[in-house]
Amino acid sequence: MQQEPGKGAFMKNGQMNINTGSEKLQMSIYDFALKGIHNQYNTMAAGIASATVGIRKEKIREAIQSFEALEHRMEYVSTVRGVEFINDSKATNVNSTWYALESMDKPTILILGGVDKGNDYGLIRDLVKEKVKAIVCMGVDNRKIHDAFQHDVPLMVNTLSAEEAVKAAFHFATKGDSVLLSPACASFDLFKNYEDRGRQFKEAVRDL
Repeated sequence: MQQEPGKGAFMKNGQMNINTGSEKLQMSIYDFALKGIHNQYNTMAAGIASATVGIRKEKIREAIQSFEALEHRMEYVSTVRGVEFINDSKATNVNSTWYALESMDKPTILILGGVDKGNDYGLIRDLVKEKVKAIVCMGVDNRKIHDAFQHDVPLMVNTLSAEEAVKAAFHFATKGDSVLLSPACASFDLFKNYEDRGRQFKEAVRDL
């Protein structure tokens, strides 16, 4: 990210720069379809590979701008009265939620919870303190989440459905905030699987 290789890719002043020798490409990170620092690394790697095998830079730029993420992985759902909703239901462990939080650039209401898989919430504590204004727990047993963040987040509430969680998050949110479903847990206590959880979340957002 910081170093400028002779050949390769780097970021500088919000611009991705790719130089393979035969091809040079510069592009604003704000035009990337996929958000988050981890996806900037992925995009640089894909850009280098594409340029190296001779794909024209216009096609590379077009692909980076229009690429569609997987459903349930940092999937933009909707903006309701200035509040953005993001479905990251595929985040079934703390590591995935760390990457999701790292990519958030607005005050965030985080929807967490489900079947705990021995989670160490300390891994995301710094990001939660920096970015999260409220936590909405969505699961049968939320004690571990409360214990982990009770001193870091002023607002925490328990819910037992996607509909309840979305309504609670929307209540906590103000214009310019984001609501992020990134549970860090498996879904089997309330849902069939993470796909079912994500789809119920999206349906609840559309019903607001």
